[in-house]
Amino acid sequence: MTCNCACSCNGSLGNSDLVTPTTTAPYLNGVGSSGGGEMLDRAPMVAAERQTGASMMEQLVPEITTHALSYLDYPSLCRLSMTNSQMRRAANDDNAWKALYHKDFTLEQDAVTPVNGWKAYYAATRAIISVNTEFFDIIRERSLLEMGRLWLNADYVKCVHASGELFTGYNAVMESWQLAFNWEQAVDFQIRDVRARVLTDMAWVTMRTFIIDMDSGPFNVTNIFELHNGRWYMVHHHSSVMLIDGEVEQQIVQG
Repeated sequence: MTCNCACSCNGSLGNSDLVTPTTTAPYLNGVGSSGGGEMLDRAPMVAAERQTGASMMEQLVPEITTHALSYLDYPSLCRLSMTNSQMRRAANDDNAWKALYHKDFTLEQDAVTPVNGWKAYYAATRAIISVNTEFFDIIRERSLLEMGRLWLNADYVKCVHASGELFTGYNAVMESWQLAFNWEQAVDFQIRDVRARVLTDMAWVTMRTFIIDMDSGPFNVTNIFELHNGRWYMVHHHSSVMLIDGEVEQQIVQG
């Protein structure tokens, strides 16, 4: 009789030597105990693990799994979710994304219950932080065109520069930025203590900006954004007033 199995029978067995699948499963070489085969108690479990893609982490209790996932950063958690279905469920756990949010952004919103869960809230916050960073990159590059694209074209948008001047409406706001970009004294700054709060279609970001090579203190800045057609637009920018030697600086300096 010819056998097509992958064991040590070399392809031919007599009828009396046939081994049923239930007999061969616990043995490493596929031979029963009468044949002197080496017994491997974990063989069925190993085979099952290979079939399902199971791993040690998948077998941990939920509390330990969540604790282990809390040590992962954003790219690692995303990569983990693409390994297999079990890991995808673990990586999509709301507690894991809440822990990642607190690690990457802030602990201030521990009592918040996001409408669409912490994973969606993390993604929305990440998007807002990116748009806010783009705003300051535009200031450094002095690109009026890009600034015009960032702001919502509406009559209710407002901008308060570090000079203390208030500009209302899209056209007035753009004119204020044109004046700022034409100011011959260039400034550089650092952004610290960035905090974002995201709602369904509105978000605001608070931060402190430090002007490099200037003795003035940090500026407290608030930026407000609205979501329109899947894109975040700035609708409000407010910088605290710059004070130099007790006087209000009359030039427009962005914070």
